[in-house]
Amino acid sequence: MTKDSFSEHIPEYLDGMLSPEKRNEFEAYLKTCSDCEKELEEMRILFGAIAAEKVEVPSGNLKSAFLKDLEEAKAEVVKVVPLAQKKEKSNWASNLLKVAASVAILVASFQMGGFFEKEKSNQSLEMLQNESLVMKQQVMLSLMENQSASKRIQGVNYIEEIPNPDEAIVAALSQRMLNDENDNVRLTALEALARFAANGKVKDVFIKALEKEKNPSIQILIIDILVSIQEKRAVAPMQKLLEQEDTQPFIKKQIQTGLPKII
Repeated sequence: MTKDSFSEHIPEYLDGMLSPEKRNEFEAYLKTCSDCEKELEEMRILFGAIAAEKVEVPSGNLKSAFLKDLEEAKAEVVKVVPLAQKKEKSNWASNLLKVAASVAILVASFQMGGFFEKEKSNQSLEMLQNESLVMKQQVMLSLMENQSASKRIQGVNYIEEIPNPDEAIVAALSQRMLNDENDNVRLTALEALARFAANGKVKDVFIKALEKEKNPSIQILIIDILVSIQEKRAVAPMQKLLEQEDTQPFIKKQIQTGLPKII
């Protein structure tokens, strides 16, 4: 086993998907590689973090502090307003104003505290979400390079967890769609890229795929996408498919139906 093949087998090892023979080979190599244990542990942490991902909820400290302040304010009101001893109308009115002012200050303090606590909570949540997104992207890219077709499909499907993929993710999906030896992986990558069909680089990939793809199911889907976005560069490769004798009749019919919508 080489260092590269060891790295490719890490996701399967962690999922318990390796055969006994492969597992023994993996663990034997692990003992001879000084850096492999660290790499394995890092991937284990990534997988564990995604599986156990939770959003932290702000604590109840704010509520407890408010209740404490409220009790102290009540005690202060009792000291400031001795109603049983002060019967003058003017003093009673003055004390009432003091009570109102104290309550107003307390409410304002509580509201400001709640505002800052909410801001702090939002910042922490945003940080957690960003860290989670980075981990998901790393796992996605790693899985798409795996030797197992099912793992590569699993990696492609991680796109559902990434609302705004960067160029590296789009490039990896394009690579799977154009060059993967497995039909199901290519089809899954095509369906993932279809979400970004308006992207210029993705359009280029669809044109290349139409020129080289031989699987009829994938050809049909590519044609449908290019027709839906009215990509005029698709006219030439579609006409070429019409001229080829080995093009399936239903593919030609699909092209004949779609071409007028582009031209």
